[in-house]
Order: sequence, then C-alpha cells, then structure tokens
Amino acid sequence: MDAHEVNRARAKLALFVADVFASVPRKDQRAKGNCYLRGLMTDGRRKSIQAMAARLPDGNEQNLQQFVNQSTWDPVPVRRRIAERMVPLIGPDAWAIDDVSFPKDGKMSVAVAHQYCGALGKQANCQVAVSVHAVTDAASVPLQWRLFVPQEWADDPVRRRKTGIPEETGHREKWRLALDTLDELAGWGLVPPVVVADAGYGQNADFRDGLTGRGIGYVVAVRSDVTVHCCDAEPVTPPWSGNGRKPQPRYRDKPCSVAELAAGQGRPAFTEVTWREGSRGPMHSRFLALRVRPAGVRARRLAQAAATAQDGLWNGVLPEVTLLVEWPEGAETPTDYWLSNLPAGTPVAELVRLAKIRWRIEHDYRELKHGLGLDHFEGRSWAGWHHHVTLVTAATEQRLAPKADTANSPSTRSSTPSRTC
Repeated sequence: MDAHEVNRARAKLALFVADVFASVPRKDQRAKGNCYLRGLMTDGRRKSIQAMAARLPDGNEQNLQQFVNQSTWDPVPVRRRIAERMVPLIGPDAWAIDDVSFPKDGKMSVAVAHQYCGALGKQANCQVAVSVHAVTDAASVPLQWRLFVPQEWADDPVRRRKTGIPEETGHREKWRLALDTLDELAGWGLVPPVVVADAGYGQNADFRDGLTGRGIGYVVAVRSDVTVHCCDAEPVTPPWSGNGRKPQPRYRDKPCSVAELAAGQGRPAFTEVTWREGSRGPMHSRFLALRVRPAGVRARRLAQAAATAQDGLWNGVLPEVTLLVEWPEGAETPTDYWLSNLPAGTPVAELVRLAKIRWRIEHDYRELKHGLGLDHFEGRSWAGWHHHVTLVTAATEQRLAPKADTANSPSTRSSTPSRTC
C-alpha cells in the first residue's frame, strides 16, 4: 500500500468514526476510538492494548487504557449506529443467535465463572456472551451483545462493585438475554427476516414461544430426544363423571421422539438437497420435512396459557410446526433436527438453506477472535468489556465492507415439497 492509499484509507476511517462515534461527546475520545480501531485492524498476532499501542505511531497505552476501561462513553448508541448501517448493506437472510466464551484465569474479571466453555469444549473458567448476527451466505456482522452474568455474580456485591456491574443487571438465562436483545434491536427499528439458532436455544420451548409471540419466524436446531405428536393427531376429552374437576383434553397416543419419528419414515423418504457452493464444491445431503406438534409439559403449558389468554378456552390442541431432518448418505440413522414455525408451504430447500446458514457464525467468531482480538481484552470491568466488543464490532464493519457487495452463493436447489406425517 503506497502513501496515497494509506491516506485514502485513513480518510475513509475518519469519516466512519465521525458517523458511528457521533454520540461520543468529546473530540479526544473519538480520536482514541479511531486509534483503537486502527490497532484492531492492523497486522499483529496480539490485540491487547499494550501490543496495539506499541505498533501504532500515535499509540499511547495509558490513553487507550483510560478510553476503554475508565471512560464513561456509552457503547450502546455506537452499536446501534453500526447495526443501522450494516443491516441494509448486507441484506441479511436471517439473524443468528449464539453464544461465545472467553477463557480466563482468576475470578475477578467481570462475570467470569466455572461454566461450559465452548472455546475449550469443556467446563472451565470463562466469560460467556450472547450475540445476535445478521447473516447471509456471503457476509455477516454482529449486531448486539449481552454478557451473561452467572448466579454467583448476582449474589456477590463485592465483585459486582469492583467490576462496575450496574445495579439493575442480575442473572438472566441466555435464552432470555437473546430475546431481550431482539427486543432492543426492534426498538431500533431492526426486525429479523427469520431467526436461526443451535440446539442450546432451539431446545427451549420458552425461547421458541417467545419468538412466536413476537411474530418472528425461526429455524432452530433441536436434539434428537425432543418429543412430538404427528400433525394429524387430535386431543380427546374423557367423559366427566360429574364429580371433581372436569377432565382436560389430552392426546390419546404418547408422543414420540423426533429421532424415532424420522427413522420410521425410512431412508427412501429423504431427498437430496443442495444448499450452497462450498470451497470443495456443492454442499448437499438428504432431508425430509414433516409437520408435527411439539409435546412435553412445558410446551403444553405454554400452548394452554396462550389459548386461555386469547379467548379463555383450551381445546388441548398443540401448535403445529415443521420438523426438518437430515439423514446423510452413508449414515445409519438421521443425524440432525430442526423445528421451524415458517408457513407450512415453505419449500424444503429454503428450510435447509436457513438451517445451514449458521455456518457464518463460526466464520464470524474466528475472524473476531483471530483477526480482530475479540478475546484479547485484558481488562476486568463491565464498562471495559462492553467498550472493547463495541470497538471490535466497528472494526468488523470496516473489514466486512468489501465482502458485502459480493453476490450471494447459489440458492438451494430442490423441487421436493414438504411431506406431512
């Protein structure tokens, strides 16, 4: 890159900072934001403040430490402006919900605890954050973050005070944090075309119900042990003897697991679908879609509560959704399962494309961590963590811009209609 290109890149970044950091009141703070962004985007294996300051000609470690860890600028308006810029730019096919972990030593970094660490694949000392990403097959960007506060931190006033956790912030389950984030983004005028998530979220009946209640379509992974009724099953009400409480309507047959239902359809019922072009050629496998009614105590209670809130009556009918199943060639049994509340006529190919689009999340996390230093933050405070992830998100936009204009990968191809059970 020659001097002219360097000056042009710096001018472009200055315009970006002026727009995205317009809510930051002080000029010197915006200048430090510019410097921090350049540190995140320049080459270098380590993106800690000390390492970045050493690489930048105008880098001042003390100034950057103060800007990230002690300064009072609000990161939320900055993330809002980034989201408002990026959603129309990439035209997402879906929003993906996931969580990411940051291994940590000691117990004084904000919200760190011994919990499942996806980065290590086991229980370990780490922080966990819930994130929402706008995704296509060609591009993706994080829109918002929530730091998960374990119960032990909710009950520890000393560590809360030292790390600056706001008084109103306590322990909240990850699926609730995800719904909170969607509500906040909706308040910004941003609504997902459809939500995708892994089984950590899709398995939760309350999470699925929360999406449905918000009018949000979803394609979410579930485990093989989720139980369902076939779509044509009908509840019956036993006759009342005249004594005691009147019996409630119930399904006559017991529900079966999605694994049992799918395997019972037989391999010939599955049809090959290609969902995108991979680095080694077309990505394809065999799939089947069935209309089902998710069962289980929690699913029943949620359905009953929704029905009685609407008209005061409960007829025992559970909501109908689509079960998508993958049975790869050569596998002895089906391997993957998803539930979707998209309309019954949605083509199998579209369901598959959305179910598989979550691969972009793994791409995001690799680039965020390895390229932009998402997990290199060494501060301990609540404000510092949120400032850092906001700056990393801003850096993501600057790296993403050239990719956002890339045409989407070829759409899925299949003429197979959905099957009903």
